[in-house]
Amino acid sequence: MSLAVGSATGAAAQEVTKEEYCGQTASVVGAIQQARLDRVKERDVRDTILASDPAWPDNYDNAIVQLTPWVYEQKMRDVRKNDLGAVWSEVCIANWDAFKDSLN
Repeated sequence: MSLAVGSATGAAAQEVTKEEYCGQTASVVGAIQQARLDRVKERDVRDTILASDPAWPDNYDNAIVQLTPWVYEQKMRDVRKNDLGAVWSEVCIANWDAFKDSLN
C-alpha cells in the first residue's frame, strides 16, 4: 500500500513533523471511512466532508481527493471492521521518508 499524499505545501511542508502529518492525514482517512460507512457516493465525499467543517488545517483538504480512492477500494468488510485511519498512520510513519520527499 504505497500512496504519496502531498497535502502540506510551501513553508508548512518544511515545518511539518512526521507525527503531525501522519496524524492529520489519518484524520482525513477516518473522515473518508465514515463517509463510506454513511454510504456517501465516492464523487460526493469531498463536498460532504468539507461541509462538516473538519478539525484539521485547511491545507490537508486536498488529501481528501487523493485518499478517497484508496478507502473506496477497500472491501466494505474491512471498512466496517478496521480503523483505516490507524492503518494509514502506521503506513505513513513506516514510509515517512517517501512522504516527506513528496511534500516539497
